[in-house]
Amino acid sequence: MHQPLLEMRAIRRTFPGVVALDRVNLRVATGEIHALVGENGAGKSTLMKVLSGVHPAGSYTGDIVFDGAVRQFAGIRDSEALGIIIIHQELALVPQLSIAENLFLGHEIARHGVVDAGASFARARELLAKVGLALSPATPVGQLGVGQQQLVEIAKALAKQVRLLILDEPTASLNERDSQALLTLLLELKARGITCILISHKLNEIARVADTVTVLRDGSTVESIDCRSTPVDEDRIIRGMVGRAMADRYPPRTPAIGETVLAVRGWRVHDPERPERAVIKGVDLDLRRGEILGIAGLMGAGRTEFAMSLFGRAWGARISGRVQLNGRDVDLRTVPQAVAAGLAYVTEDRKGSGLVLDGDLRFNIPLARLAGVARWGVIDRGREHGVAQGFRERLRIRSAGTTQRVVNLSGGNQQKVVLAKWLFTDPQVLILDEPTRGIDVGAKYEIYALIAQLAAEGRSVIVISSEMPELLGITDRILVMCEGRFVAEMPTADASQEAIMKAIMTASRQAA
Repeated sequence: MHQPLLEMRAIRRTFPGVVALDRVNLRVATGEIHALVGENGAGKSTLMKVLSGVHPAGSYTGDIVFDGAVRQFAGIRDSEALGIIIIHQELALVPQLSIAENLFLGHEIARHGVVDAGASFARARELLAKVGLALSPATPVGQLGVGQQQLVEIAKALAKQVRLLILDEPTASLNERDSQALLTLLLELKARGITCILISHKLNEIARVADTVTVLRDGSTVESIDCRSTPVDEDRIIRGMVGRAMADRYPPRTPAIGETVLAVRGWRVHDPERPERAVIKGVDLDLRRGEILGIAGLMGAGRTEFAMSLFGRAWGARISGRVQLNGRDVDLRTVPQAVAAGLAYVTEDRKGSGLVLDGDLRFNIPLARLAGVARWGVIDRGREHGVAQGFRERLRIRSAGTTQRVVNLSGGNQQKVVLAKWLFTDPQVLILDEPTRGIDVGAKYEIYALIAQLAAEGRSVIVISSEMPELLGITDRILVMCEGRFVAEMPTADASQEAIMKAIMTASRQAA
């Protein structure tokens, strides 16, 4: 093995009432891609924040050895000065600024104290070429897709002479094409001698690029696996992550499907920014009691737009069509009307739209139905705590208590809080948009089990997911969406990834 570029020895980091890291060891060789895996809350992001100086020296015990010397970082500037660059899951770009301005923000190219725009643009073009992004450096970052923004973040790291690049769930918000392009770029960076630490829950991606995999569980190192001598064994990794074998990644279920609960007819939605453009083009949908219905499709197919427009017209313009619940027409023109009718929508963006991050569990869980914790129009703190505690126990939310702020919870536990918020409204129809995005396999299983339980209770569930194995594993029936239309319908028992993609490709050709 190459000499290590990085060693983290016996790292221990605690927060009030929580041991986040307990004598963690990590050894990263020069020029390798090192995958760091574990359940949400295992300590992966905390360990990387220790390494990058976000958690400064003195806030933890143990040693960081980088390039043969013990290092103590007072802040992120100290780690960046040595070429340790971290790209967080929430990208640190300013949408209103250009690509060039973002690339050099905080370390501008200047001449005599004045930013040198010409030199900045020339250097920006070089960096963009290295990451394969053919855009003008003057382009505002806010106009870019998430995949392109990830590439800008990597170009920004290259501008800082990166030696060790840390990526925290870089493909969590990307479609399949952008994910594969990013992984290819990581392999190219490796060929240039750049070392990479990749935090990911997607084991297929790890199998493609990782040289070594280190598994964390409950804040401790379980093992490190050399993937160059041993093929990646997903079952072994999962066993290390969750402490048990998961022979079946989806819970067993016997569907009990009843009559039609939700009927949508001729649903048409236009883009609010370009009202002349139809995004959803007259679709029909039937959902039955106790059914789990999956909606598959590529990014931009209109899945989220359809769900949000249906849920109280939370998105869209010039919306038309008819909706029936239990055989009766319903008016869903506002979110309160949709909630009152028995609909709930779990957003794909839990941090931006699903939660008040500075609020605690008591605040967030009753938020969609405040009347349920109020007495004579005033919030009853006792009821608020009781509701939060009940859902904390039911959904196994790992927290220090109901007064813990959700910003300090892992992604999987944050997702459970969002689910609890909407379950408190007692919905008949639950729409789940990317319900397991950025969540580890253990937490995924718990959410799948919850979805199955809700269906068994007679609730109807729509699952929108970009992970086709997930749809094939938990649904009863799949609708395939392409360019704002449902182009295929198939019982899950007869479906396959190939059949879904063939339906999408066929519809795309016909629309061209």
